Amino acid sequence: MFLASVNFAKAKSKSILVQMMSAAGTGYYFVTKRGRLKDKLVLWKRDPVVKQHVIFFEMKKIRSV
Repeated sequence: MFLASVNFAKAKSKSILVQMMSAAGTGYYFVTKRGRLKDKLVLWKRDPVVKQHVIFFEMKKIRSV
């Protein structure tokens, strides 16, 4: 009975939370979810500070989901 020495592999999450920052330089950001193995996100959304649609770039990973 050597069950105490068995190590099980930890499952990795399939998605992560990332911070999306406005390219307009207003400091506005939002958090969204993307697949862990996908490329970095670039989105075209509305920035409420400048009241226009601007490009949002993925700045940093927040945590795994």
